[in-house]
Amino acid sequence: MIRWPAEWEKHTAILMVWPHEHSDWCLRLDTVRDTYIEIMKNILRFERMLVIVPDAQEERRIQKRLGETKKGVTFCQIPTDDTWTRDSGPVTVFLDGEPLLLDFEFNGWGGKFPASQDNRITALLHRQGVLGNVRLRQPHLVLEGGSIDSDGCGTLLTTARCLLNPNRNPEWSREQLETKLAEELGIRRFLWLEHGYLAGDDTDSHVDILARFCSPDTIAYSSCDDPADEHFDALARMAEELAVFRTPQGKPWRLVPLPIPAAILDEEGRRLPAGYANFLILDGAVLVPAYQDPMDAVAQERLAQAFADREIVGIDCRELIRQGGSLHCATMQLWV
Repeated sequence: MIRWPAEWEKHTAILMVWPHEHSDWCLRLDTVRDTYIEIMKNILRFERMLVIVPDAQEERRIQKRLGETKKGVTFCQIPTDDTWTRDSGPVTVFLDGEPLLLDFEFNGWGGKFPASQDNRITALLHRQGVLGNVRLRQPHLVLEGGSIDSDGCGTLLTTARCLLNPNRNPEWSREQLETKLAEELGIRRFLWLEHGYLAGDDTDSHVDILARFCSPDTIAYSSCDDPADEHFDALARMAEELAVFRTPQGKPWRLVPLPIPAAILDEEGRRLPAGYANFLILDGAVLVPAYQDPMDAVAQERLAQAFADREIVGIDCRELIRQGGSLHCATMQLWV
């Protein structure tokens, strides 16, 4: 029997990739590294970490910045294209109670960006032995971790706009994808969102920027209360879809709206995909993106109600969003 755990279940560690000069962060290294150190220090309050670095020199620099908290980090030297481990890193499932790493193919979000090195991250981690003796399987399917979400009980939440996009698996129908994901992840119920997007998003509407499981009966989702905002109609239609979905027990989901912040623009005036659904659930805490916006406090207050047993920690993600991602995108939980 295969089971894909929910993110709120106790982890072994959190995986991240350190920004380096050969990535798209090359022009903003100092500022984005400050953000990464802030994220890492907060993660290390609750969990261990596995951090991929380009070389030993960079590892020493990180250790110096982390101070005593470095004791909770295992470093691994692997070449990477970028830092979005949610999409290029391993997906952990349990097969008959034992962890199994799934190494899905990563093609740079439909061929938009170079991905040959990132596509090898999981295999190299496994080969170097930093993940222990856990088994590895390569399903031969293009799939990113940010495009799917699990309730730990066999229900998968995803978006048709991403999974059915011909730039991923053009030969696969919806029915074929469901069969494959049932086989690989142990999924028995599929919740497909047909609507919803955030402007500036390169992922073709990953579910982890739109709607997330918080518990077996709760879903938090990006919402928009401003009729003049370009997202108003699409996110309203997504909210209607969520209201129709039912739990495995046949009950409506408890829905937690997370109003998106005011528009954040890049240097060329294009809107960036800032939102709060890209939170990271830790053992004892939830790290929530913040953008120095009044909605930061609203999102944190509502997530505090959804995660009453966890500390809510806001993390300034204005630098991360410059490359189109946020907290969840930059991390991947491991069960090994």
